[in-house]
Amino acid sequence: MIRVILPAHLKNLAGITGVLELQLATAATQLSVLDAIESAYPMLRGTIRDQATGKRRPFVRFFACGQDVSHEGVDSPLPEAVSLGREPFMVIGAIAGG
Repeated sequence: MIRVILPAHLKNLAGITGVLELQLATAATQLSVLDAIESAYPMLRGTIRDQATGKRRPFVRFFACGQDVSHEGVDSPLPEAVSLGREPFMVIGAIAGG
């Protein structure tokens, strides 16, 4: 079981509260987690990653075990603590401006 923390605006869009708990059919990677999120909550398609390219949207970051994993390969395995559900996979909206 993977635990996923989404930003408030995405939770509102999906009509969920709290932490998502998802069962993955394959190894825990960014790609498998995002596929599971979009499969369970189709209204989130295109909000975290571009539907045409599959690339992460600007100003969205992924964190696992306190580390920014946004620029790691989408097929890279997530840390064991995340894949075992001890630590969450976090989708965070980055803040920019001046």
